Parts: sequence; structure tokens; C-alpha cells
Amino acid sequence: MSMTEFLNAEDIKKAVGAFAATDSFDHKKFFQMVGLKKICPDDVKKVFHILDKDKSGFIEEEELGFILKGFSSDARDLSAKETRTLLAAGDKDGDGKIGAEEFSSLVAES
Repeated sequence: MSMTEFLNAEDIKKAVGAFAATDSFDHKKFFQMVGLKKICPDDVKKVFHILDKDKSGFIEEEELGFILKGFSSDARDLSAKETRTLLAAGDKDGDGKIGAEEFSSLVAES
């Protein structure tokens, strides 16, 4: 599966480019720009599974640091601060990772 099966390649490029500077990542704006808000909930979960690189059923803190690369291989890594902020926003049950339902909620809040 590829992100471009669910999202427009040009939207991905623009969204990744908009957050190229370190400490500029805003997940709400990114999710809107990349088009996640426009797709159905089932497709949001498929995007989650693409981002879940180790297929554990969760996006752990380490994977969150590489979330932009999940959309575009030439994107930057998130800073430690950005990663912690994203984890805090998405981890509703406090287990230190984001599950598919939490990711869907995070996208819906954006």
C-alpha cells in the first residue's frame, strides 16, 4: 500500500514542504493539508497501518519521529519536541503510543 492510493501526491508534496523547517510541525494543519480530513474513516485507518512501520498495531514514539517520511521518503524527521507534542495530542489512554482509534480521533479533531 502506498499513501498515494488514498491521498493526492501533490497534496502530500505541499503538506510535507510546508513543514520542512524544524519545530514547525502542526499535526492539525498537516492532516488538513495532506487530505486526511477528506477521506473516509476506513481509509484513515489504512493510512495508520502504513505509518505503523513495525506492524505492532500502534505508532510508538520512535515511529512518530518519522511520520513525515511515511508520507514522503524525502521528508525530514520530527524533532524530539515535535514528536512529544504529537504523542501527547494522540495518546488518549496514556500508554505511550497511538493506536488506530486514537489516530482516527486525532485526524477527526484536526
